[in-house]
Amino acid sequence: MHIHPLLLGHRGARAEKSIPENTLASFDLALAQGCDGFEFDVRLAEDGQAVICHDAEIRGLKIAETSGEKLALPVLREVLTRYQETAFFDIELKVAGLETITAELLRKFRPARGFVVSSFLPEVLRSMHGFDATIPLGLICETRAQLEHWPQLPVEYVIPHHALARQSLISEIKGAGKKVFVWTVNLPADMKRFSKWGVDGIISDDPKLLANTLASPSRKQIAGT
Repeated sequence: MHIHPLLLGHRGARAEKSIPENTLASFDLALAQGCDGFEFDVRLAEDGQAVICHDAEIRGLKIAETSGEKLALPVLREVLTRYQETAFFDIELKVAGLETITAELLRKFRPARGFVVSSFLPEVLRSMHGFDATIPLGLICETRAQLEHWPQLPVEYVIPHHALARQSLISEIKGAGKKVFVWTVNLPADMKRFSKWGVDGIISDDPKLLANTLASPSRKQIAGT
């Protein structure tokens, strides 16, 4: 039986240039446009705050050397509490040092619709697993070299870049009992192809296009598209 993939906005609704990515407004829009949830990036501020930002610097400030208050970015607690009942989360940890705070927040605000804590960094995933083995983890891969690590890691999800996502790879990962998310998928033909191949989730910069391409009629009606 074909399972419908989760539809996830990349950094919220990244294609919408009038709204900054990785913000509450961007996450709101991804859900309003018909997605099941969204992917977002977490970094560590100087004072130990888990802040939402993709790049290591913002407005000329180095995140690792600046307090959360001065950065004025959304924080992980805020995102988890706001969308605890309404969104699936793909929480990408960009750096080491976030494992404890992430595990503690997820214990307090367990997302009702599911989540994965993902990273490019194998050491972060191993460390996270050591803090809480119940947290579902995902390895993000952009290269074949990164992809080679997944069988040795304590992950439930493998998250390859769309250029790596062959049907044989998806079959291999799913055959091992893991789930597959593909990123960043911005063309309708690719969305349909990955859905047909049975991926568990598709991450796109354009939540509206993703939902219009793959959502069932009832979901489109709910989203008002």
